[in-house]
Amino acid sequence: MCALVLLLFCTVLVGVLVHRLLSSASSRSGRRLPLPPGPKGWPILGNLPQLGAKPHHTLAALSRAYGPLLHLRLGRVHAVVASSASVAAAFLKTHDANFSSRPPNSGAEHVAYNYQDLVFAPYGPRWRTLRKLCSVHLFCTRALEGFRHVREEEAGVLARALLGRRGSAADVGEEVNVCAANALARAVMGRRVFGGGLGRETEEFKEMVVELMRLAGVFNLGDFVTGLGWLDPQGVVARMKRLHRRYDAMLDKMIADHVAGGGEDLLSVMIRLRGQPLDDDGTTISDVEIKALLLNLFTAGTDTTSSTVEWALAELIRHPRLLAEAQREMDSVVGRGRLVSDDDLAGLPFLQAVVKETFRLHPSTPLSLPRASTGSCEVGGYHIPGGATLLVNVWAIARDPAVWPCPLEFRPERFLPGGEHTHVDVRGTDFELIPFGAGRRICAGMTMGLRMVQFLTATLVHAFDWALPEGQTPEKLDMEEAFGLTLQRAVPLQARPTPRLSPEAYGAQTR
Repeated sequence: MCALVLLLFCTVLVGVLVHRLLSSASSRSGRRLPLPPGPKGWPILGNLPQLGAKPHHTLAALSRAYGPLLHLRLGRVHAVVASSASVAAAFLKTHDANFSSRPPNSGAEHVAYNYQDLVFAPYGPRWRTLRKLCSVHLFCTRALEGFRHVREEEAGVLARALLGRRGSAADVGEEVNVCAANALARAVMGRRVFGGGLGRETEEFKEMVVELMRLAGVFNLGDFVTGLGWLDPQGVVARMKRLHRRYDAMLDKMIADHVAGGGEDLLSVMIRLRGQPLDDDGTTISDVEIKALLLNLFTAGTDTTSSTVEWALAELIRHPRLLAEAQREMDSVVGRGRLVSDDDLAGLPFLQAVVKETFRLHPSTPLSLPRASTGSCEVGGYHIPGGATLLVNVWAIARDPAVWPCPLEFRPERFLPGGEHTHVDVRGTDFELIPFGAGRRICAGMTMGLRMVQFLTATLVHAFDWALPEGQTPEKLDMEEAFGLTLQRAVPLQARPTPRLSPEAYGAQTR
């Protein structure tokens, strides 16, 4: 016990000395511009203890006190936080090239195959190669059109699954998660990953995804404080390693099954290209990179979709007038004799406005994935050090009262013709609403994700009337958030679907 105390004391002492050396070197550099304003932090830990259980809320409050460009000291790391559209544009547009890489973090090391994935890979040739592979075979317009029948068939499977729950409450997020996972799996590797119903396998997958997003959202002390990494004081790294083993086994099985089956999908292409130079730099892909990419697709590509659809339906249940308006629009365009199709989306402006407003109030990634500066720069008259971590508070920007009238109200009308934000888009060009990020590291699957959210929301709203379980009222529906890398509901949405279309619209069971 005494030895452990002595070891901890020495670790803290080394941290103090390193901190002082860095501070001394910084003062000798003679920089003329100040750092952005921010709160005073603790010794060694800096501002880490102040972040709280919901850092996007805490950082929004701090920005109201110190301004939209905030400086924090997270252990030994300089961090800057952008909390307004103009400041976000300065970083993600003006200085985008300087902030195109990622800072070191435990999640990328211990879960995402030591930075071999697309999301956390360093900016460079290998990242561009992986992104190009996904774009050509999965995310481009041609690929999206080619997989339209997959989305429609899986939405039909979802509708029939909910039809079988008539009279009983469904876990909306879990049902949509399975649908999104199967649609993505068919696009990536030509087959579904889950059978009918919500068995133990599908529950375990959802648990694994939620656990990954929760762990990835933790500010791990070992990433910021020198000498604490090996101690793992929060137990985060141990949990990451356990979760990684579960994912690795699942992904190994997927690849082994696919090698046996063949096909011409993204996974088949990657397996065929293993070990071959893919560009002028000699970049190759291995089984590790294939698994890392699959991990990205089956976590970010399913969780962000299901959580956003879940938030959208919760808001519509809370606002029956808006639910009725969305159903009237779809009845006029689609009718009640069939399910909504992918082609119908362009003619559903109110539904699109509902989705935009959901992205505004409940962005799937409330704090953007962190970026790291490769060199120092100036933003807003302040000095931004080289190696600084950038966080963009997407959640706070979309609730800025200077930009959004009545920012806490769910008002899809603001995006309709005549509304104050008619022309605002979510694709990274209008910085007041950037749920997918912006710049070089914008979400690679943005187009597919947006299409899936719109289509699945439309399917749920058009095919069913929705009621809460006995004893719950829309006015008191719990809308509390559970923070992670993605914005989950603290209490999963349980709701009772009642079919509102003709029986023939739901079709027969498919494969």
